Amino acid sequence: MTTSASAPGPSNDDVLAYLTGLQERICAAAGAADGSSFITDAWERPPGGKLEGRGITRVLEGGGLLERGGCAFSQVRGTALPPSATQHRPELAGAPFEAMGVSLVFHPRNPHVPTAHMNVRMLSAKPANGETVRWFGGGLDLTPYYGIEEDAVHFHRTCADALAPHGEQLYPRFKSWCDEYFFLKHRNEPRGVGGIFFDDFSELGAAGSFAMLKSVGDCFLPAWLTIAEKRRDMPYGEREREFQAYRRGRYVEFNLVWDRGTLFGLQSGGRAESILMSMPPTVNWRYSWAPEPGTPEAKLYSDFLRPRDWLGEAAA
Repeated sequence: MTTSASAPGPSNDDVLAYLTGLQERICAAAGAADGSSFITDAWERPPGGKLEGRGITRVLEGGGLLERGGCAFSQVRGTALPPSATQHRPELAGAPFEAMGVSLVFHPRNPHVPTAHMNVRMLSAKPANGETVRWFGGGLDLTPYYGIEEDAVHFHRTCADALAPHGEQLYPRFKSWCDEYFFLKHRNEPRGVGGIFFDDFSELGAAGSFAMLKSVGDCFLPAWLTIAEKRRDMPYGEREREFQAYRRGRYVEFNLVWDRGTLFGLQSGGRAESILMSMPPTVNWRYSWAPEPGTPEAKLYSDFLRPRDWLGEAAA
């Protein structure tokens, strides 16, 4: 059932407790699956600067499952919202703000395991002549290197099931939003097979919107780790690793050119090391290259790097 829009909203402490707990649960599960531990880098920005706050960056590099996995929590306050946060809310330009969230990117070692991204966040702002405005954003998406139909369907089904209690219209709406957002306009190419994405969201009220945010955060492990465990031992060689590195280049291009979260972090004076932990450890670019027709690499482009109704096709 959809939570009442009139229910009491969560406190910032409620949101904080959920987000730090989510980071801990995800890192514990991913670290156990990898057989390695995430290193923990706690940081703090004291009052008096452009941005103040604290965070916990957790990173695993060189693991058996994860070549690089980063999962970061941050809670920051600033004197004025940056342009990336007000392009759809011009009335909040220049307003003081507080933002907190968990963001992760997992880059696997095996090319048959897809890269995964997840972000859940809350942002509040108080314009000079108005009440505090609070909204939520986030989502999760999947970027395979060698597409497998059942994996894409599983990922989307898990996302749809997570959103269903909060409104039947949310999954198709957020799925389309994700397809539109994670798109490299300069390449005319999707980044992956999508998932769900939402931003500036408050229409269920503070309590209902926060409940939906928690459902999204909680579905990451069943959505991605199930796939990772199933594909991690598939054989691969130099060819597959080279293609993985090539496709990772697209990931870098999107994050540096189009991603609002990256721009928000950098424009607001955020910690560059934590913001850019999403970058893959190895990557390459080739000039004017395309896979040969009929190859598994070509199938990624023809069958997976295009918007599809994954759940509708699976049910047909």
